[in-house]
Amino acid sequence: MNESTESDPDTAAGSTETATESSSREHTTPLGVGIVTIADDRTLESDPAGEDLNDEFTQAGHEVAMREHVSPDHDKVQSIVSRVIDRDDVDIVVTAGGTSVEPSDRTIEAVTPLLEKRLETFSELLTTILYEANGSRALAARTTAGVTDGRPVFCLPGNADAARLAATELIIPECRHLAELARPAESADDSTAAEGANGSDNEGEDTREGEDERTANGKHPGTDESIQEIDGDVQ
Repeated sequence: MNESTESDPDTAAGSTETATESSSREHTTPLGVGIVTIADDRTLESDPAGEDLNDEFTQAGHEVAMREHVSPDHDKVQSIVSRVIDRDDVDIVVTAGGTSVEPSDRTIEAVTPLLEKRLETFSELLTTILYEANGSRALAARTTAGVTDGRPVFCLPGNADAARLAATELIIPECRHLAELARPAESADDSTAAEGANGSDNEGEDTREGEDERTANGKHPGTDESIQEIDGDVQ
């Protein structure tokens, strides 16, 4: 009698559920967020924009890996943002402040050279959102965003309401997807080197297996002479 090839519905359902749960876990894995506040008139203790960003990302299930405050000095901003990007526990970087047209505001000028790729539509979308919320005052809000070293970077206004809108309307809904897209893949050179190493290991195993087989058949590895035992003597 032929055995049935139909799959067990319970087993299939269980497999589907497991795959779904696995996918769900991947989509709920928290990102590490680095928040940098840039202002002369604020500190970490008196920073409504930073506090709002911290709360919004935390409520969305992400982890704020660090928060920093720095004055709007070009070199200081560039240095601290660069250090945050280099942190292993940070997947996304968000700055707040130093983006207006005031002479002392240098965030955009400091961060832009660090970006490998620009997210051009971010500023356009955020300007539209800010215009709907605040009218023509949005004209003075300069923003930028991009990707560097596999990490999305966003530069937001220092206004708490504007920063919160940027986070809730644009960044949080897309940050996990952007982080996945920006994450560096294994380079072709690394893959080739790994394949070469595996090939060498396989060749070594084949050689050892051949030597073991010749020894088992009474032949010394590397020679054609048989090892014969006659009356206890080896000739």
